[in-house]
Amino acid sequence: MATRLPPVDVVIVGSGWTGGIAAKELAPTGLKVVMLERGKFQDTSPDFAAPQSHDALKYSRRLDLAQDLSKETITFRNDMSQTALPMRQYGFFIPGSGLGGSGAHWSGLTWRWGEWEHRMLSGTVDKYGRSLIPQDMNLQDWPISYQDIEPYYDKFEKVCGVSGKAGNLRGKIQQGGNPFEAPRSSEFPLPPMTPSQSMTMFEAATKRLGYHPFPIPAANCSDNYVNPDGIALGQCHYCGHCTNYGCEANAKASPHFTMMPLARKNSDFELRTNSMVLKVNLDSTGKRATGVTYADARGREFEQPADLVILGAFVTGNVQLMLHSGIGTPYDPKSNTGVVGRNYAYQSLGGARVAIDRDTFMNPFMGSGALGTWIDDFASDNFDFAKAGFIGGAGISAGQNSGDPLTYHPTPGGAPRWGAGWKKAMADQYQHTMGVGFQGAVMSYRQNYLDLDPTYRDAWGRPLLRLTFDWQSNENKVMAATFARCQQIAAEISGKEPATATPGRAMAGRRFSSVPYQTSHNTGGAVFGDDPRTSAVNKYCQSWDVPNVFVLGASALPQNAARNPTGPVGALAFWAADAIVNRYLKRPERLV
Repeated sequence: MATRLPPVDVVIVGSGWTGGIAAKELAPTGLKVVMLERGKFQDTSPDFAAPQSHDALKYSRRLDLAQDLSKETITFRNDMSQTALPMRQYGFFIPGSGLGGSGAHWSGLTWRWGEWEHRMLSGTVDKYGRSLIPQDMNLQDWPISYQDIEPYYDKFEKVCGVSGKAGNLRGKIQQGGNPFEAPRSSEFPLPPMTPSQSMTMFEAATKRLGYHPFPIPAANCSDNYVNPDGIALGQCHYCGHCTNYGCEANAKASPHFTMMPLARKNSDFELRTNSMVLKVNLDSTGKRATGVTYADARGREFEQPADLVILGAFVTGNVQLMLHSGIGTPYDPKSNTGVVGRNYAYQSLGGARVAIDRDTFMNPFMGSGALGTWIDDFASDNFDFAKAGFIGGAGISAGQNSGDPLTYHPTPGGAPRWGAGWKKAMADQYQHTMGVGFQGAVMSYRQNYLDLDPTYRDAWGRPLLRLTFDWQSNENKVMAATFARCQQIAAEISGKEPATATPGRAMAGRRFSSVPYQTSHNTGGAVFGDDPRTSAVNKYCQSWDVPNVFVLGASALPQNAARNPTGPVGALAFWAADAIVNRYLKRPERLV
């Protein structure tokens, strides 16, 4: 029996970017706000202080900042004919845990999605007609335009101290930036980061080929910076310990220090860590949330009554809570009806490896999570879909994240896979190899979805979330075409025949594998929209069925773009928090 606690006004589930933004915006209102985070409390000092913050075994191999799969995980299958099995080791994505969530261990790439990526359905139909869209593709528009969300993109970039170069400033194309980007109202807060050797070589090669390279927007500060909230961020050290690590210098923006101190300075805000939310409780009508039930570190269950519940967990966490709590109609792929679990999408990655001459040293151990140069010539709708035969495309880049020897093993094809021969090959190639990679958009399909597993349960007895996903024809075409472009660029860099594929990544024609890590960029499952028949939440991320529940995060995105979703996620969190503070709290009812 759960112990009932005194009621509060707001419960926020999760302390990542979405929950952190909601907390920071709601805490000053005078309402009693409780945030529940399943993981531990952590802060830059002492948790991410050097030198222990550079422990590759702890962070890049044992994944100390990730969720505990012995307590909760997902099951996976490629299609409905298969039996899904639990993911017992970290595979294709790594959800975070602890204060800051995945925002503490992310890489820092902070994109704005382009105008077409906010209206993928209507933009494609207007340009090519509906016949180009496969019958099983659940293409949907955002319910808000790029112009609606642009001020919130701008706000998120300034909060994070994003380093970059504008390519389209108030409608005027800028030299050195991305000429394909949507118009932005202001320049990036900081100039681009210092380019690495691989970036310089990639930029020169792509320019010779007639493409348009530009620096990746990075929430890794190129200089010391104080954001509009008065939070100081440090200059990046290029230490190569970003992805899966916390940042010792606060140079990589994270909600644990940009959001939580601002929320916690309000006396009516309370943070409870090691608090696993198990269910959103509903009243007898099923149309109103009465609070949540959660378990603490000792396994004791508590009921926290609240007037407003905000779900700010990872995609899988949000969807599992909605399905387990009975919020919204579960998606049925056979009839293509229902909304919760609909429109799950992932991303494709791959590329070519380039052997560099012995007089050129790449210094792969020097870098940051988002240090890179990118081209958008084959992403978004910047090319002819009808001619290419696919929708969505991919970005292509070269960069420098980490040369961690536990994970970075650039041995050539045909080299021994272990022993002295492998060691020699790695030592020979470590300084003289670079990659040209792609990141592909993935459309949503009726057969790719999330639901509750009928067999497996987590440590608290709840059904695990089941993920059904496979590559479809459109994405196989994207991968094949973009890999050919990567080979072309690799050959231009090296002056040799096209390079071989980078191992362990997506390859066209194969079934999707959940085993190797690829990216943590999951989207969908609780998408936002204008039609309750095809969306779980409205344009303010408010549940259609339970209006005092808001669901924030990448679960709202109807498809996945050819770039990281953190920028849209942060912007949408500010957009939704604005609506909650300035509209919902004045009249707690449906905003649409």
